[in-house]
Amino acid sequence: MSAEKISDSTASQPLTRESVSQHNNIDDLWLIVDHKVYDLTDFADAHPGGSVVLQQVAGTDATTAFYNLHRHNILQKYSSLCIGTLENEEPEVFDPQPGDLSPVPYAEPAWLTPSLKSPYYSQSHHALRRELRKFVDAELRPEAEEKEKDGTWISQHMVNRMAETNILAMRLGPGPHLHGRTLLGGVKGEDFDAFHDLITAQELARANARGYQDGNMAGLMISLTAVRQWCNNAALKEKVTQECLTGKKFMSLAITEAFAGSDVAGLRTTAEKTPDGKKYIINGTKKWITNGMFSDYFVVGCRTSKGFSVILVPRSDGVETKPITTSYSKAAATAYIEFDNVEVPVDHLLGTEDKGFYVIMSNFNHERWAMTCGTSRWCRSITEECLKWSHQRIVSGKRLIEQQVIRAKLAKMIQHTEALHAYLEQITYQMSQLSYAEQ
Repeated sequence: MSAEKISDSTASQPLTRESVSQHNNIDDLWLIVDHKVYDLTDFADAHPGGSVVLQQVAGTDATTAFYNLHRHNILQKYSSLCIGTLENEEPEVFDPQPGDLSPVPYAEPAWLTPSLKSPYYSQSHHALRRELRKFVDAELRPEAEEKEKDGTWISQHMVNRMAETNILAMRLGPGPHLHGRTLLGGVKGEDFDAFHDLITAQELARANARGYQDGNMAGLMISLTAVRQWCNNAALKEKVTQECLTGKKFMSLAITEAFAGSDVAGLRTTAEKTPDGKKYIINGTKKWITNGMFSDYFVVGCRTSKGFSVILVPRSDGVETKPITTSYSKAAATAYIEFDNVEVPVDHLLGTEDKGFYVIMSNFNHERWAMTCGTSRWCRSITEECLKWSHQRIVSGKRLIEQQVIRAKLAKMIQHTEALHAYLEQITYQMSQLSYAEQ
């Protein structure tokens, strides 16, 4: 019998199906799920579905009824209600722990199947993934679920943890900023390649909280890369990098406007030089800027005298940010930004004046690729949940998986998921071989 006991009175008695059957009313309510016994006496009134449905199964084996309505993580959430396991019986349902691979078919990419080989991944990649998944499962996901619901921003504690573990630095992809660092799994920063980058993006996406995912330093990931690649002032570049990768300062990419989204050439925000040529005066607005509400720096696309330029703008009195309610969680800290006669030194220019179109378009490469990594991971998560649910849910006396149309839909989902990931790996390999300019 399991040692999972919460009281001496319970521990002194063997848990059998007969003994559980005696606890069959609202004032003394036990039930069985997957060979484990749960005491729901004090929980019944707090049950989201009400107490009546619990009374209907009190004292019985409710395994089929439970899994017909719930995902397994509900049992993990309320594990404190479990008072033990039935005598001479063992649980049958896989109980995932932080860091575990999923046993569900297609829930993991093929390279994580022990019997299969891949030319893209080494033990270094496996070590990073293993430790990163533990971090996401044990630390990131619980906060992500909380923030996704209440709409508050990522905590400073979580930012600090990601700085300590060099996750913030890994978000930028391979580069000198990682040299000298020891990453999760003991990976050396110098060895971090495009496939380590892919793993980082996909494992972080496993938090499965869309708004929080963007709120989790997405702005930094898509803006600090531009500073690292294009800032002409070496001291400024290192200062800003250090501030952001230690979690002391935050940054976002401010390109989109109300009048110009994908049409970057249509931007209206202006940057005019002062008569002495030492500063830019920036005026204009930006919209739908991820992390804009808490950013200290903004990588801003502006119209200059003969074209389009990109400038690093610190937050100042002339910078005003207002929250935008989007179709997903407010945890993304999406902002509307107004720049009102904001003065910025000319050495904050990224790249060459009037040549900013090349700066921002080349910077989009890693951003769009990272978005695809996340999307690919979410496709896999959705496929996994649908496969599990189709085996659990019973309709008209049959499991959903027994319906031919459901099997056909699942097959189509698997087909798209596997094709997307295969193509993503091809692109990632090219990224590992081509220079920044070649990409």
